[in-house]
Amino acid sequence: MVAPAQCGDRWPAAVARDWVRALAGVAHLQVPRAQLEGQLRDHAAAIAAGVAAEPHDLEPARAAGAALVGAHITDAAGIEATLTVLARHLPADETRAAVLGAIAHGYARALRDLTMHEQEQLARAIITAQAAAERSARQSEERFRAIFAGAAIGIGISDVHGRILQINQSLVDLLGYPPEELRGLRVSELTHPSDPPEMWQNYARQFGGEFDHLRMEKAYYRKDGAEVWTDLTVSLIRDEVGAPQFAVAMIDDVTDRHHLEARLRHQALHDPLTGLPNRTLFGERLTAALADAGPGPRVGVCYLDLDGFKRINDSLGHDIGDQLLIAVADRLGECAAQRGHLAARMGGDEFVILVERTAGGDQLTALAEAALAAVQAPVTVGPHRLRITASVGVVERPAARTTAADIMKAADVTLYRAKAAGRGRWARYDPEAVAAEAARYALSAAMPDALERGEFSLVYQPIVGLPGQALRGVEALVRWHHPQLGTLPPDRFIGLAEETGFIVPLGRHVLRMACREMAASFTDQDLFVSVNLAAAQTQEASLVADVRTALSETGMTASRLQLELTESALMTTSGTPLQSLYALADSGVRVAIDDFGTGYSNLAYLRSLPVHTLKLPRPFIAGLAEPRGVDERIVDALIRLAHAIDLTVTAEGVETRVQAELLSELGCDTAQGWYLGRAHAAPELARRLAA
Repeated sequence: MVAPAQCGDRWPAAVARDWVRALAGVAHLQVPRAQLEGQLRDHAAAIAAGVAAEPHDLEPARAAGAALVGAHITDAAGIEATLTVLARHLPADETRAAVLGAIAHGYARALRDLTMHEQEQLARAIITAQAAAERSARQSEERFRAIFAGAAIGIGISDVHGRILQINQSLVDLLGYPPEELRGLRVSELTHPSDPPEMWQNYARQFGGEFDHLRMEKAYYRKDGAEVWTDLTVSLIRDEVGAPQFAVAMIDDVTDRHHLEARLRHQALHDPLTGLPNRTLFGERLTAALADAGPGPRVGVCYLDLDGFKRINDSLGHDIGDQLLIAVADRLGECAAQRGHLAARMGGDEFVILVERTAGGDQLTALAEAALAAVQAPVTVGPHRLRITASVGVVERPAARTTAADIMKAADVTLYRAKAAGRGRWARYDPEAVAAEAARYALSAAMPDALERGEFSLVYQPIVGLPGQALRGVEALVRWHHPQLGTLPPDRFIGLAEETGFIVPLGRHVLRMACREMAASFTDQDLFVSVNLAAAQTQEASLVADVRTALSETGMTASRLQLELTESALMTTSGTPLQSLYALADSGVRVAIDDFGTGYSNLAYLRSLPVHTLKLPRPFIAGLAEPRGVDERIVDALIRLAHAIDLTVTAEGVETRVQAELLSELGCDTAQGWYLGRAHAAPELARRLAA
């Protein structure tokens, strides 16, 4: 369904044609059809403009509802037809429910105003008739009987003590009581559970003479037990000296309108796919639970997200995905209802269960386990037997010391902690974890501006040859000079940069800086600089151009640049990214596999990659404390493997003389680590090397 604002003038015209056709089928049009269609087109255009506004302006929709009453379309079939037409032309979302509700509200308000006007005229006629009765009993009696008995709405007259004295046939038909039984009842005997407490207080105040008119929507039970909803107006009749004498109640049946409004409210507050309460209703209940609580009660939520739902939706189709969501929603709704709680769908594959008064954290975790068990049971959808898991974030807080926004933010963070821990499980709210996540978010949000301010710099760790330890090259290591947190090492922000995609501009910046500083500080043409390359950078179509630009701008030769990729990133590279690496290798740029032996270790694939060097990770080297141990045999095998396919080997994390000597004996080509040289900024390292 296309939004009205995207259709120009076509949408109002199409709506008006359908609208007037629908009205002509259910109501007698007292306005010429062409004239009415023009008016409806104007209302449709105004509704479209209101929907396009931010925030939505629903006043045009309310005006359209009122216009139906102005056109003398006051039968329930007219508003039903209107809502059906508009529902067909509006997108199926919460905006549609809001527009339909506003139309119904405008219609109901205009109809009530019209009824009130007619009722006041009727009341004046009754009062006039009764006054005239004192002068001419026969004339007034005939007039009163004609007005009273023939009225289309129910009318009852009571004394100031609330005892019903007179009723008309419309009221008898409405309530279903025999006339003799209805006369003599007190109005207080016609109660309904929906009556607000202040209603009877207002009755007493009115009968005491405090005000003359009282109007409300009230429900009654008919004699047969059926329920009717009415628009009730009570007018006080005073005697010559102003003392209350009678009360005239005029009762209009609005049951159809009430049920229509109830259906519209249900649509606005419930998810159309699953039938569960939606985000709006959940928010209302959570806000009410927090507002009504004193200092003691606690409120809890279990925030649930399905694991891997997108894969099912994409592979089997949205129809299968929708059926799976319906099945999950039914189970969660039953799981919550059995315990007296509210389950709602927040959108997509996210659900939440609200516990308005918790009995402690154990109650919430037991509920989370029950919800997980309900979700994980097999679901048969058509020919498919599906299994799915979920992750749940559990939050419980004192109601008086939190807000709806805070509790949902905590639940969201806790949910994704559960996902990060392996999925198919629940996690409880941990303030320290939330604070850490907030700090991580603050760092990730600050990185783009930090790059523009020049807060990132490089240090270089020497890479030396074995044996002899002559300098062969350096590895560029990025640092962030944070204005509040000081200098941050890569493990504090590189992971965040990869998660957010910022690793691409940061990696491009590091590459250019490394080439520029290498050319300026290390003039020895035999030295190379090794720069880390993230997996996301290999996916960039501009990778080859970025490298060539960095080399040409600084005057560095391609043979002095080495790009390091982790084993897992390189082994899963294919297609265009792999072609880019081949193009760089063909131009003379070296490619190294970082942390070799900790990932895929696909030796057959390794043979076909454009790789020049394997870098052995720190854990392997740390085990070289004793000769002829298991780690020595692993390192020996890896070095022999690399040499067999014409690759060189660099050992990382060399921290002792024993490690350096063993690596030399095993034939390792180069090494780096604190024992062989610490990382420094380019000018400082160049000065130390010269000294």
